[in-house]
Amino acid sequence: MEAPHNSLAADAANAPVAHAAPGETQAGAAPAGETPVTARLDVTSPEQMQALGRRIAGLLRPGDLVMLSGELGAGKTTLTRGLGEGLGVRGAVTSPTFVIARVHPSLGTGPALVHVDAYRLGGGLDEMEDLDLDVSLPESVVVVEWGDGKVEELSDDRLHVVIHRAVGDTDDERRSVTLVGIGTRWSGLRAELAAH
Repeated sequence: MEAPHNSLAADAANAPVAHAAPGETQAGAAPAGETPVTARLDVTSPEQMQALGRRIAGLLRPGDLVMLSGELGAGKTTLTRGLGEGLGVRGAVTSPTFVIARVHPSLGTGPALVHVDAYRLGGGLDEMEDLDLDVSLPESVVVVEWGDGKVEELSDDRLHVVIHRAVGDTDDERRSVTLVGIGTRWSGLRAELAAH
């Protein structure tokens, strides 16, 4: 696989390239009066997607909500696997499609990872309430795949990760990943990402 050109991370062989895009409007709109902070990254392999997850994990703390968007097969679960590695949680991170949510406790002193797949949930936050995500959020990192229009009310501060891939019958591993930091918690997103 091709290595990225201008890596921000020390592990240049596995780190994606970041492109700042200030003031860009993305899915997961910010609360009124706030401009989301956006960073774009190019990923050329599943290994890089997992490495990106480990980098993002370095930014996360208890109470963080991460929303993942992208087509089927875009790499949302691969990114979450990297988040789990970076957070040091127990258990293999796999797609929670058939169980809706999985909790991965920390192996150390860090937060647990709550991994939710909202793909088959049709309703908004009302349908999500049965998962008690609002209870889990303060002491965990909650990652929700397919959460657009369903979990935004859980927190004014959230990180929205949008993964774009070539669609159709293709083996192209390239992905364009857009990180949208919404709320004051993520106001320094680009600087924090560059430091990790």
